[in-house]
Amino acid sequence: MTSVNVKLLYHYVITNLFNLCFFPLTAIVAGKAYRLTIDDLHHLYYSYLQHNLITIAPLFAFTVFGSVLYIATRPKPVYLVEYSCYLPPTHCRSSISKVMDIFYQVRKADPSRNGTCDDSSWLDFLRKIQERSGLGDETHGPEGLLQVPPRKTFAAAREETEQVIIGALENLFKNTNVNPKDIGILVVNSSMFNPTPSLSAMVVNTFKLRSNVRSFNLGGMGCSAGVIAIDLAKDLLHVHKNTYALVVSTENITYNIYAGDNRSMMVSNCLFRVGGAAILLSNKPGDRRRSKYELVHTVRTHTGADDKSFRCVQQGDDENGKTGVSLSKDITDVAGRTVKKNIATLGPLILPLSEKLLFFVTFMGKKLFKDKIKHYYVPDFKLAIDHFCIHAGGKAVIDVLKKNLALAPIDVEASRSTLHRFGNTSSSSIWYELAYIEAKGRMKKGNKVWQIALGSGFKCNSAVWVALNNVKASTNSPWEHCIDRYPVKIDSDSGKSETRVQNGRS
Repeated sequence: MTSVNVKLLYHYVITNLFNLCFFPLTAIVAGKAYRLTIDDLHHLYYSYLQHNLITIAPLFAFTVFGSVLYIATRPKPVYLVEYSCYLPPTHCRSSISKVMDIFYQVRKADPSRNGTCDDSSWLDFLRKIQERSGLGDETHGPEGLLQVPPRKTFAAAREETEQVIIGALENLFKNTNVNPKDIGILVVNSSMFNPTPSLSAMVVNTFKLRSNVRSFNLGGMGCSAGVIAIDLAKDLLHVHKNTYALVVSTENITYNIYAGDNRSMMVSNCLFRVGGAAILLSNKPGDRRRSKYELVHTVRTHTGADDKSFRCVQQGDDENGKTGVSLSKDITDVAGRTVKKNIATLGPLILPLSEKLLFFVTFMGKKLFKDKIKHYYVPDFKLAIDHFCIHAGGKAVIDVLKKNLALAPIDVEASRSTLHRFGNTSSSSIWYELAYIEAKGRMKKGNKVWQIALGSGFKCNSAVWVALNNVKASTNSPWEHCIDRYPVKIDSDSGKSETRVQNGRS
């Protein structure tokens, strides 16, 4: 307890060192200025200023010019006006037992099995993974796969993605009263399903966006593509003034469910569920008052130059020619290393001076005394960040980031609750987590939130936002009817819920 108080005192002194020095100095100067007389001012002018006008005038002009140039050329703020997370209908709700039945039906419907599915070892494997995954009984599956026999067709996949995107966008436009024709920039990301015409073209067609909209469709970039889309939209908003940017993040389950026997490819079946999010960004000064957040930083890290990182999440064919996504055993180690590199870039941008100084001292100490200092100092990010939205990629991924960032259970509550309630919704999971924090009433004016997204490649991308107001949950929030039942207690070893979420309204 004493060490905590000492560190807090150190942090306060270093953080407020300028103020602690400035105010006494100001008081001294003010005291001396108070005692100046008119004669003293005349003496100051005639003795110093009058004879140095040639130096003072250009210096003053340069200062004014520099200030005007900085104000005119600095990037305009990017505001998050509103966002919407898709909530699938209740008939798509999929308990663990129902998900297991889907796996069975998909394998049975595979033409190569001739309508039989006798081997039960794969079922036991999937059940163990499912029970330890941290997912609950109220996640959602796609309608096509819930039918008997399952519809694993291109048409069913398109229907799933269109339902998610259109559902999220309709709610977003309803909540913001923004005319779709006012959208100047559109970015859609879906890693595994990219039909022609593109999903961004589908959005343009459905909502009748204007003909000069700048549209982009990001594919194959994994679960971290949501932050990549935000970063792209931010750069475009810095170039194109006075407009809106629309970002849509989703993933497709129907077309990518795996029906083979390769266990490394079966794991993704247990984690991914239906979901998506639509985000409205603006660079209009007039939107600041009604916006929820302002974008502070985006940092992207790509470790694909390393073979182990590149191959830890990879789509391909198994021994029997069935396509799936394999997750290697190295994924948690790769994720940990990639996150550390991302933090090394983001840390100096957001950490207070006190933490930077401690890190620098231990860094130099480790260089000089390698045997005595075994580890670098891990900065306390909670001094700079109030809320964390860690990609709900799985229980193991959340655990690794919790450990690496030295977070408390409440810091990862949004991630664990999202994983339990909605599963891994890929690039949109960080938005369900943000919605959770808002629904709990925890987002206050000035709070900073850090979204951390991980994805194939391997990539770690971060976005830091600051709340412009005390943020309330949006209308038709995905947590609207279930927030009071969270968090549920999850067994740290098995991943099972100790307190079951009871069936209720979705």
